[in-house]
Amino acid sequence: MGEQNQKLPNEIQITFPDGNIKNYQSGITGIEIAETISKSIAKKAFVMKFNNSYVDLSLPLSNSGTVNFITLKDSEALSFLRHDTAHILAQAVKEIYPETQVTIGPAIDDGFYYDFSREKSFTPEDLLVIEKRMHDIVNRDLPIVREVWTREKAINFFKEIGEIYKAEIISSIPETEEVSLYRHGDFIDLCRGPHALSTGKIGHAFKLMKIAGAYWRGDANNEMLQRIYGTSWGSEKDLKAYLVRLEEAEKRDHRKLGKELSLFHQQEEAPGNIFWHPKGWTLHTLCEAYIRKVKISDGYHEIKTPQLLDRTFWEQSGHWDKFRDNMFTVETEERIHALKPMSCPSHVQIFKQGTKSYRDLPIKYAEFGQCHRNEPSGAMHGLMRVRAFTQDDAHVFCTQDQIAEETKRFCDQLMAVYKDFGFENITIKYADRPEVRAGSDDVWDKAEACLKKAIEDTGIEIVYNPGEGAFYGPKLEFVLTDAIGRDWQCGTLQVDFIMPQRLGASYIGEDGEKHTPIMLHQAVLGSFERFIGILIEHYAGKFPLWLAPVQIVVTTITSQADSYAKQVYERLIQEGFRCEIDLRNEKINYKIREHSHSKKPLIFVVGERESAEDKVSIRTLGQKDQVVVTLNEAIDKYKNEQGIPIYKP
Repeated sequence: MGEQNQKLPNEIQITFPDGNIKNYQSGITGIEIAETISKSIAKKAFVMKFNNSYVDLSLPLSNSGTVNFITLKDSEALSFLRHDTAHILAQAVKEIYPETQVTIGPAIDDGFYYDFSREKSFTPEDLLVIEKRMHDIVNRDLPIVREVWTREKAINFFKEIGEIYKAEIISSIPETEEVSLYRHGDFIDLCRGPHALSTGKIGHAFKLMKIAGAYWRGDANNEMLQRIYGTSWGSEKDLKAYLVRLEEAEKRDHRKLGKELSLFHQQEEAPGNIFWHPKGWTLHTLCEAYIRKVKISDGYHEIKTPQLLDRTFWEQSGHWDKFRDNMFTVETEERIHALKPMSCPSHVQIFKQGTKSYRDLPIKYAEFGQCHRNEPSGAMHGLMRVRAFTQDDAHVFCTQDQIAEETKRFCDQLMAVYKDFGFENITIKYADRPEVRAGSDDVWDKAEACLKKAIEDTGIEIVYNPGEGAFYGPKLEFVLTDAIGRDWQCGTLQVDFIMPQRLGASYIGEDGEKHTPIMLHQAVLGSFERFIGILIEHYAGKFPLWLAPVQIVVTTITSQADSYAKQVYERLIQEGFRCEIDLRNEKINYKIREHSHSKKPLIFVVGERESAEDKVSIRTLGQKDQVVVTLNEAIDKYKNEQGIPIYKP
């Protein structure tokens, strides 16, 4: 820790990440401070963090505080870089197509977008022209200057230059807030910032990706705008790696593979619903059987609850006010019913049947809940975002003292499950109270304290995700990383003090009085549909043996081996393998290519020699060599791999 210097009048004290403290004249800017440290830091700095807030390097500092310079090597710099690139996109569009109106342009995961209002549609060829101009703007190295205007001045300015959308945005800003704008060259845009010192700092590691439609302010009643998506990275190397990942992701697209492998399809007549083919449904049932085995092994009781419940039920639980727009409703006999979007309130109803004692807790229920949510049509995407899905809903009713132990058990359970499915890189995020929530702050204080203590007691490593908690309580989010480095949030654990109380759940405590149980909402896979979509892309359709819808294909070199091939097929079926038999009068190389293309893990080839020796020639997917073994040896070799993995809590 650095020594505390004596501060003179008109001086401020700046503390650096290493603990050193230096005195500077009040009004010094961040970039000037960086230059006093080293030219290298001043050159690399993109923005700075001052007293836990990200600000411009050009900001004059009048108070003492802690400064940390953020460079493009820091992960948090990417969002600022991408927002800068969005501004440069808007400037390029305005320079080339001055009649265009600009609206909003935020940074998003892996990139940015900007929405434009223009009578003529942008084309892919336009993107190349715009991108070239963006590179030119970077080369100009224009200073990016922050200006603060009055609200009235800003509204009038944008109206005068024909930017009615910007004027509308500013009109919605509370009068108590300042209006900050950023100028580079002749372009000026409304923005909170922070931004880099100049357009040259952005570099050239960006690319415009696609054009899409987007309603103004997300309202289908408003004008349809044109959205240009782009990506931006800290280096050319990172940009190229990202584009390679995109190319690989396209090859792995679950919608494409779902069709090629005949797993599922979708139709306009059933938007957001899945038509599962036999092989796809086999995959679904395998996932269900595995999770059922896990839950039963860990002391859960499987239950089933109704899909259609009266509106008053959802009003009592609080979901009617929160989720009404996403619920499908049916009116019959002058009553309104809704298809359940989740199973938790129904699980409380089962808990309430009969008197429960503290000795009975924890009580664990699990259900493969059939849920429906009225997702917007534009948000649906294959298996990843649907309107009808199966969820591995589980709820643990416990005492406050049992939260830590049950949290640890669930984390251990989830890690083991993900490992069996082929995912070993897991991130756990802790999410606290959202802006819109049920219950009082006192209840949230208690719930958050309990979950934090459980995290400390179990020793798990977490990443904070502030403000992203569930409607009823704080939660842990489990994010897995797939084979090409993409993150997917699947599992969740939510600590709920509120719903059991609202729905009248209670147990008799050791003191003989009634107490409200704590409810732990749990899901390991989450939506089965989405998880299967992730599995398809993770494995590129080449599933491990235990998950493969068809594990072995028995095929013949010559028709003289047909009888033996049937015997091999029947024996494999008896041993529990999922098999197909191919007796077609085609060349063996053609049949092998076809079955390899359809991602069958094993091909057992038999001819006259194999028939005579009671053997099979085994071709393993992805390998050129084949091995010849007896049928019994082949069964012994794969017997332990073909079944659902053994789970031990």
